[in-house]
Amino acid sequence: MSNAAEPAPNWPVDDEIPTEELARRQGVGPIRSVADLARPDSWESDEEWTDFIEDLHASRHADVS
Repeated sequence: MSNAAEPAPNWPVDDEIPTEELARRQGVGPIRSVADLARPDSWESDEEWTDFIEDLHASRHADVS
């Protein structure tokens, strides 16, 4: 998985900032379609994607006896 995310700015934790203001500062908006979530560069290989899916499946079934 690529690690291209930039760290969030250090905002004061005692200030309450409305969600709309946070979104504006980060330059993001609402998701209008599932296609907006598609990121072909999210995984460096098919093996990495498969490992993620297997781990996700295991974590979701960890409490099932």
